[in-house]
Amino acid sequence: MRPKVLLVNPPIYDFSAYDFWLKPYGLLRVAGYLRGQADLSLFDYLDRHHPLLPADVHLRSDRWQRGRFYATAVAKPALFAGVPRCYRRYGLPRQLFQTFLAAHGPFDVALVQTVMTYWYPGVQEVINDLRALSPSTRIVLGGVYATLCPQHARSLGADLVIERTQLAPLWQLLRVTPTLDALPLWEAYERLRVGVLKLADGCPFRCTYCSVPQVYPPFASRPLLRSLAELDWLCQHGVQDVAFYDDALLFQPQQLLQPFLQQVLARQLQVNLHTPNALNARFITRDLATLMVQAGFKTFYLGFESRAYTWQRRTGGKVYAHELEQAVTYLVGAGADLRQITAYLIIGHPHGEQQDVEASMHFVHRLGIRIMLSEFSPIPGTPDGERCRAWVDLDEPLWHNKTVFPLRFLGPDRVQHLKALCRELNRTLDRDQETFVQPVQTP
Repeated sequence: MRPKVLLVNPPIYDFSAYDFWLKPYGLLRVAGYLRGQADLSLFDYLDRHHPLLPADVHLRSDRWQRGRFYATAVAKPALFAGVPRCYRRYGLPRQLFQTFLAAHGPFDVALVQTVMTYWYPGVQEVINDLRALSPSTRIVLGGVYATLCPQHARSLGADLVIERTQLAPLWQLLRVTPTLDALPLWEAYERLRVGVLKLADGCPFRCTYCSVPQVYPPFASRPLLRSLAELDWLCQHGVQDVAFYDDALLFQPQQLLQPFLQQVLARQLQVNLHTPNALNARFITRDLATLMVQAGFKTFYLGFESRAYTWQRRTGGKVYAHELEQAVTYLVGAGADLRQITAYLIIGHPHGEQQDVEASMHFVHRLGIRIMLSEFSPIPGTPDGERCRAWVDLDEPLWHNKTVFPLRFLGPDRVQHLKALCRELNRTLDRDQETFVQPVQTP
């Protein structure tokens, strides 16, 4: 008899959360390996188009299918008592999951995806409900939190914690032989509006604030034909917006991105492509920019972090100011909408005295592109994260929170000043015309 497997993408407990093309891609990939060998059911708390959403809930989407999650205010954890922000639970109401378990359970195994380490209260909620309503279910955690904080993850009461991509214990538990060339289980969604894709795993760079080297194996490309098959499936099923989850999408473009995009054009696939993970501006050439725009890229998020040469050298030397400027020139020359190009800048970094955040913001603004502040999260095991033990207890994942650490490190007044400056600089770009069209009601 085939095992009955439940897939869960948990709710989020945080000060802020937004559907920025957020899908449980790792969970869906693992589920795809099990297609035909297990009875699979998905409960995605973060599905803004879920058919079980209350009828009076109207979640709007922008032109690229991003939008707010269903959310309710909840009590803050005690250690956040002094944080001057509202704490919320983002995701479908808890009662819907409990009703789902009563109607469709019991399950043999539940696979629970984890992402941010400080989102573990949502994982704990899922585990508690499974233990109460489907007590015989074996609970398996995988993903970023499970990898970065395995000991803490085990304390939540799961039966198995998968670190990195070491899936052999899962196959042993399920007693199956996975089909590793299978496509992700996108058909688990009744109303799929957004897809995600990766052309490669890992990252060849070693930025001192980034967890990717701890979570993923060394940089390696995925088979081109399988990536194209994933995109083909999404397009055939009406998905118009696809986000790349690659951590180094532009690395070795002649072997990866260029042949992929050439096939997108050859197959005449009509799709809007997006880059929420930071693109490395160093690798954007005139020809690559042209190919990206022609193939359907609509939004460009560039990892910049700081214009300060010393800070860049100290943190990995990912990209320098002149490289960002050149990349913007190439993108605009290729026909990219200047208003859809954004540079990420870190705030709250422990080497912030060298970062010169305000000057970096003004530099980005002079290029005519938008600024998005990326609040620093101290990740255990990274050089910059470990330095933060002087300010917070890294063994408690709640202290990794990207809202909390900058407030603690810089102080609320400084954080508020930087955010206000960011809003004002972006507003000056938008005074004559809105950056995004007015959000519309999604049917």
